[in-house]
Amino acid sequence: MQMMLSLDIPPLPGPITYTDNILLIGSCFTEHMADRLQHYKFHVLQNPHGILFNPLSVAQSLDSYISGERYTEADLFYLNELWNSWDHHTRFSHTDKTAALAGINRAQEEAAAFIRKADKVIITLGSAFQYYLRESGKHVANNHRAPAQWFEKRLLPIEEIVAALNGTIQRLQTANPYAKVIFTISPVRHIRDGVVDNNRSKARLLEAVHELCGMHEHAYYFPAYELVIDILRDHRYYDIDMVHPNFAATTFVWEHFMKACIDPAIHDVMKQVGEIMTARAHRTRFPDTNAHRKFMESYLAKCKALAERYPMLDMKEEIAYFEMR
Repeated sequence: MQMMLSLDIPPLPGPITYTDNILLIGSCFTEHMADRLQHYKFHVLQNPHGILFNPLSVAQSLDSYISGERYTEADLFYLNELWNSWDHHTRFSHTDKTAALAGINRAQEEAAAFIRKADKVIITLGSAFQYYLRESGKHVANNHRAPAQWFEKRLLPIEEIVAALNGTIQRLQTANPYAKVIFTISPVRHIRDGVVDNNRSKARLLEAVHELCGMHEHAYYFPAYELVIDILRDHRYYDIDMVHPNFAATTFVWEHFMKACIDPAIHDVMKQVGEIMTARAHRTRFPDTNAHRKFMESYLAKCKALAERYPMLDMKEEIAYFEMR
């Protein structure tokens, strides 16, 4: 008996390998995928602006890396005892203005350098709803718990989403002709918008992304949204808030991403790296025993052998850890 629908996912042309530099940007679901890639020792930079949900903020942030933009004190505002940026997530907020600005510009410099050598840019869009400051008309990435009356909320037209991201992709191709773009839509439900409006929002993102993939040969769509919403189709795959996919769901998506988007030639290497990372996370109760020393020596040898065979893998931290026997 078939217990779920099947989904045929076309393989990514030029799949991800260990020599790739991978920039991930977008919603909180982006960070699930980035964490998995980092776990397997891929070279990753994730969300240099922090979590971003809407396409205009994603486009603006990528444009700022491409242009090498630097932020100034005029770009910050003071609210709730913190200095904040309307373009950034609250993880960049700080009680000290200088510290907030320094953190933002460090991330900008790293992202500006990274995007010029990125082989893959993974963009995960979360919502087509955009908030604008009523006073200035500026679109914002995060409301920073400002009063609701400061903002106007709009559902972006498909044409505006396509125009913004198309311009960004064109600028990216000028700065880095070798970069491939992988689009995903976050399966996280934005339930605060209401079930109906959440579906309207996701529908606009889906249509816009497919239009963009039709416009650019180097753009690819990975159906993370459909894997959760249409294939799993069950509330048991969500956390208790019924909004965020749980570990089982994100693992299901990751397994399909690995199959479709990561070079099969390195799957065995990934398995070996995964075993080492699991061993590193192990916490022994008896560190002074011979059994523990042998355990550490065994994985130290595996780390060194893997690093020697695959020089693109950065195993320095793991080697240092297992040397502490």
